[in-house]
Parts: sequence; structure tokens; C-alpha cells
Amino acid sequence: MTEVGTSLIGTGAWKALEAHATTNCTLQLRDLFAQDTTRGERFTVEAAGIYLDYSKNLITDETVALLLQLAGESGLRSRIDQMFRGEKINTTENRAVLHVALRAPIGEKILTDGVDVVPLVHAVLDKMAVFSNGIRSGEWKGYTGKPIRNVINIGIGGSDLGPVMAYEALRHYSQRDLTFRFVSNVDDTDFAEATTKSRMRCSRRTQSSASITSSGRKRS
Repeated sequence: MTEVGTSLIGTGAWKALEAHATTNCTLQLRDLFAQDTTRGERFTVEAAGIYLDYSKNLITDETVALLLQLAGESGLRSRIDQMFRGEKINTTENRAVLHVALRAPIGEKILTDGVDVVPLVHAVLDKMAVFSNGIRSGEWKGYTGKPIRNVINIGIGGSDLGPVMAYEALRHYSQRDLTFRFVSNVDDTDFAEATTKSRMRCSRRTQSSASITSSGRKRS
């Protein structure tokens, strides 16, 4: 196995995948299914209530083997272990990647710089629950004394796509007297349209960011 952080394109598996892609560039799904009647069952995986069918991708058993080899040569397993240990694998900002802490149950321990961050995460989640319940019930009022009825999320990249995805996935269960808007463009026009005077009287703006240190997030 190569050292963690080795460039993907410098690995043997990457070069093998490039050659494999060239050799199999004329693959057709209809032929792959005709040659293997069990493809629809074999190229699937299920975990945590999620069923993934990847049989309709232009891949073969060799493709899967080479991708697994690439993961091994690039040190993916080591990176995953480092993430769960709370190590600083985000080299751009020299910080831990604590997505796993956001999903950790109470009682689990994830240390960063010697501090267990799980209790801190759940303290914030509790505050979020109080805030969101206050918005839905109308108890949380805007500056005019009226209930908040417009929520404007400001975020870039995953801080926009994540909230949008969650909203779209759960919109069927949402409270229909609430309106949600998403601003992800540093162009002032996008923000101005989402925050017209009539909407702002009953609006709440939220800033979404994994960290506030990137240039795009600072500007937004």
C-alpha cells in the first residue's frame, strides 16, 4: 500500500483503470446484462436501510476489483480510520472532519485535541431543536412581533446542496405555511431577490457553513 495522501493518478491502480477504460470503451449495458443474467442481483449492496443498485453502470467485475485496488493504494481505509479518530485530515484548514460526530449517538466518544466533541455536538442539536420548534409553533417572532414564515438559507457548495437536499426529500412532511429559499450565489441580485422588503418582515436568515474560513463562505 502507498502512503496516505499519494496522488491518485500516480498509483498503479489508476493506470490500470485508464487502460481498462480504453479497452472497454465500447461496452453496452444490454450486452452486459445478456452475458450475465445475475448482474442485477450481484451488483447491488444494502446497508443501514439503503439499497444501492449499481448494475446499470458501465462496469464489470474487473472494474470493481480495480476500484477497490485504487482505494487500497490511495490509503482510503487509513483516512476513514483517521476521520473517526478525530484527526486533522482536512489539510487545507488543518482541522478535523467531524461529519461522523454529527451522527454519533450520545455516549459515543470522539476526541479532537483531547476533547470529546460528542457532548458539544448534542448540546448544539438540542438548541437547534428548540429553535426549529419555536419557528414551527410561531412562538419565535420576527422584529415586527409576527411569527417567522420565511426561512432563507445562505450557503455555498455543500452548505447549500445539503440543506436543499434535506428540504426536497422531506418537503412532503413540511409545514406548508412556511416558505424556504436558498441563496448560494455571491451575486447580490440573488440575495436581494430572496430578501425583498415584503418577505423580510416575517423572515429568518440562516448561515450554513462547515467552517467560515473559505473565501467563498466569508464573502457570502
